Amino acid sequence: MHAEPRVSIHPDSKVLMAAIAARLITKLVDVQDKHGEATVVLTGGTVGIGTLKAVADSAAAPAVDWSRVNFWWGDERFVAADSDDRNTRQAHQALLSHLNVDPARVHEPGSTDQFATAAEAATAYEEELRAAAEAEHAADMSDDRPEQPGNLPRFDVLLLGVGPDAHIASLFPEQGGIREKSRTVVGVENSPKPPPSRISLTLPAINTAQEIWMVVAGEDKAGAVGLALAGANPVQVPAAGPAGRARTLWLIDENAASRVPQQLVRKDPAGA
Repeated sequence: MHAEPRVSIHPDSKVLMAAIAARLITKLVDVQDKHGEATVVLTGGTVGIGTLKAVADSAAAPAVDWSRVNFWWGDERFVAADSDDRNTRQAHQALLSHLNVDPARVHEPGSTDQFATAAEAATAYEEELRAAAEAEHAADMSDDRPEQPGNLPRFDVLLLGVGPDAHIASLFPEQGGIREKSRTVVGVENSPKPPPSRISLTLPAINTAQEIWMVVAGEDKAGAVGLALAGANPVQVPAAGPAGRARTLWLIDENAASRVPQQLVRKDPAGA
């Protein structure tokens, strides 16, 4: 069962990123109160990295026990580990290097320094996710624990940007990655957006997240946002595919909102 999407529109990208940061801090505190730890899946892009910088700049950031936050990534560029193209490198510069994180909880997809191909890096990331799921299952003493561990740990919040072509993570329209049903991670070659080799969570993996936050700014994204919220086919419009188990939030600025169906728009406070 997945929730219907909710849309929250903010005046501009700067306000948007500050609002997402405030919402993320609040959510992580709430999840830690319940589970003792929290897991977030990060995204790159202007809004994704700008949001992380806004978290670092927030006076409320110390409310989170950052040493008990697990970090994963929805996708990564398959380049050298020290490349500025890496989402992980940008996330460290914007946020992680400023926090008391536990390095063992920071799960970066592999780089060209470690693997010969994106497919090999994807398989390794898939195995790392599976191992985390097994460890989480072993530690779970609750009455409703499933009999068998799944292939993925619990994702409390998963952040996703959207490209002008409606791609999400590194799942591009009509390509094999968006069609993948059985894998949790895929290697991507011939990406229409450079660099050509990437690693990405698949849509089925993305949709195990408790909450998915689609974070989008810019007039060049308006068409993609409108098509996604109008219920387009995810193979043609990957942004139409994400659906969180508990909540799917579209957190967007006014420039990206011009083609959003009005019945989906709710002017709700940042923490709602």
